[in-house]
Amino acid sequence: MKGPHFSFQKRTGFIPTFVSQLPKVFLILFSVLLFFSCKNAEKELAGEELQKEKDAILAVIQKETTSFFARDYQSWQSTFAQTDYAFQGWSNKDGTFDASVGWDNIDKVVGSYIHENPVPDSSQRRVERKNIMYKFYGHNVAFLTWDQFNSDKGENMYLHSKETRVMEKINGQWKIVQVAAFWDYVHPISGDKLKDIQRMDDESRGKGKL
Repeated sequence: MKGPHFSFQKRTGFIPTFVSQLPKVFLILFSVLLFFSCKNAEKELAGEELQKEKDAILAVIQKETTSFFARDYQSWQSTFAQTDYAFQGWSNKDGTFDASVGWDNIDKVVGSYIHENPVPDSSQRRVERKNIMYKFYGHNVAFLTWDQFNSDKGENMYLHSKETRVMEKINGQWKIVQVAAFWDYVHPISGDKLKDIQRMDDESRGKGKL
């Protein structure tokens, strides 16, 4: 049926042009809404509340590290989001990498290691985290980056890594969703540089190593 709308479309070409622009219109609208949503979330999470969430997140991250060395499986597994989208990956000395996608696979790798090596690592080790940056997406998701320095037994040498985490608040508790660690095995740092590490203010990007 050729009604008035058909005649208008045929004469002007307005309707096809407008329809073709709809994806762009919705994308722009979505981007604007997302922008203001993030801005509002940032405004809501500030001051003491913001610091409280940062402290809670860092406590979970530290708990994961401490539990691993203590070979405390129950404590270690409680720090992770046990979901199919959880991720853990790191670089190796030989230039390869290891990665596990999904909690079941993370548990098979790290959880199995803890079960197979139940004796706690009681050696003197130190983990220093510097330049921690937080980005919150609302109240329940956060992204972190930092520089990490892990000592060997006895704190004779340190290895530097760039680390990222994605954290999700599940049932009121922060959980680790993503772990990524990029290690520099080529430039170990002498243990006597600990004070320099602790004073470090700027990111190390592969140049001017300690």
